[in-house]
Amino acid sequence: MADLSGGENPELFLAAALASHYRGEGNICFDLSSLAGKPLPDGGNGALEFPKLEKWRSVLEAAPVVGRPGDYRPLIIDGSRLYLYRYWDYERKLTDILRARTRGEWEKVDEQILQDGLARLFPANGQGETDWQKVAAFTSVMKRFCVISGGPGTGKTFTVAKILALLREQPDSEKIRIALTAPTGKAAARLQEAIKDSKEKLNCPEGVKRLIPEEASTIHRLLKSVPDSPYFRHNAENLLPADVVVIDEASMIDLALLSKLAQAVSPSARLILLGDKDQLASVEAGAILGDICDTGGIHSFSQPFCKTFKRITGETISCGPDNPDEPDIRDSIIQLQKSYRFGADSGIGAVSRAVNEGDGSRAVGLMKSGSYKDIQWQELPKPERLPSVLKDRIIEGFSAYLKEAAPAKVFDLFNRFRILCALREGPHGVHFMNLLVEQVLRNEGLIKRDGRWYSGRPILITRNDYNLRLFNGDVGITLPDPELGNELRVFFPAPEGILRKFPPLRLPDHETVYAMTVHKSQGSEFDQVLFLMPDKSVPVLTRELVYTAITRAREKVEVWGKEEVFRLAVSQQIERISGLREALWG
Repeated sequence: MADLSGGENPELFLAAALASHYRGEGNICFDLSSLAGKPLPDGGNGALEFPKLEKWRSVLEAAPVVGRPGDYRPLIIDGSRLYLYRYWDYERKLTDILRARTRGEWEKVDEQILQDGLARLFPANGQGETDWQKVAAFTSVMKRFCVISGGPGTGKTFTVAKILALLREQPDSEKIRIALTAPTGKAAARLQEAIKDSKEKLNCPEGVKRLIPEEASTIHRLLKSVPDSPYFRHNAENLLPADVVVIDEASMIDLALLSKLAQAVSPSARLILLGDKDQLASVEAGAILGDICDTGGIHSFSQPFCKTFKRITGETISCGPDNPDEPDIRDSIIQLQKSYRFGADSGIGAVSRAVNEGDGSRAVGLMKSGSYKDIQWQELPKPERLPSVLKDRIIEGFSAYLKEAAPAKVFDLFNRFRILCALREGPHGVHFMNLLVEQVLRNEGLIKRDGRWYSGRPILITRNDYNLRLFNGDVGITLPDPELGNELRVFFPAPEGILRKFPPLRLPDHETVYAMTVHKSQGSEFDQVLFLMPDKSVPVLTRELVYTAITRAREKVEVWGKEEVFRLAVSQQIERISGLREALWG
């Protein structure tokens, strides 16, 4: 950048390096004001410091490689935020699309049919409480953009099945093309399964149920990725042939991918995002769902929204003052608040709420109180004691699936227990834990490991292979195949309850998965979870990571850690720098 600008320019050199570095750390941009005038980290007793903000900005604005918003330059400066051009462009296009989608117009629907459908699919509970699933369904049908956020067990996919039924009940609905998608193959398979199960329970005609699609795909497959490039065949010039696009596990999507998807969706189509805004953000750039939902902000619906909801449903929801300065997007964000999995007596529910509120002391107190059977605290032993302390838990968690012969049953038993780690390396990381589990199981005679492959070895795919239709996050189990003289094959669950099998040597990149990182566990659920925290604080340990780990468990979770490390983790939130939140809500 300095060379392109005509020679030595330390202010530009520093800013360009920081813009690249911050992008690598998961931020969309770099805020000059966060460092301006402060000592450089290696500046020798504060002798060197970052440039003062006004001087820094003026030097950058004069550089030929730096442009203002709307310019086509390698770097873009917007206020005090400095972007690599590509990420400024992704953010601007996504902002413009969401603003256009959330303006006040209502979709043209048969309101009487919608009224009847909402009353039938969301009958009154008789308690006078707002049914937020009903509000989400109303919003998704009446507007071109809706985010349905909620924790585990709040019924996001069941609500979507009802939304699709409401749309199919509208006149000429046979022509509506619906696309179901998710960021990973595993998440797409779970969405498919959930829609299939949910639609059978719907109180609607069989003809409507038949018209609700079940097939879901990854976003990359939906957009048709161009090999060896960051581009897709479906884009702003070649729109997706879809009138409704439903995206599950939206918290896992990074800015670049969501921007490309939003550009490829027809402006007249409905775009529905499902996710948990309190979960971990994408490993790539941005915390997009949190920014779109303005996590931590308090907003109420507009007066027109509340009046229209009452006219169609006959029900009242709380509204804010009629303030024209409030952004339109507030009417498109619905937070599901009732968990059907974690009730009032659930320790997982109570602790996850305390974690979300940043109250680590209360969370630890609840776990140690003995009041809940579904969540327990275990003081982290020293690394050298881990093998002996974990031995019984490992045998208890994994022996059942290793003694089972029927492949379908093997998967069901394997998914009852998982060890989750915050880190990949170190004595509390995934690599060490997988080796430890294998050693314990081999000593017990539960596995016979002569080489890399053995019966019972569970593996996690870490790179997409579109030819084999195996995707990052897919889990397979190595088993003898009776049809091939008990040769080892790796089995993977597929839609319709069938299993696909592959020779081990044909698989794309993969790793053993008795233990997995919390990041990799997103979109998964297990009956029981053992969450192993490191013995000291590290940057990756945040409130969102702890919340995600705890809520992967359906029935029981054990948290092994040190109190001071846990409390510090809960006090730290993921902070990713971007201009998206301010552009949508400011």
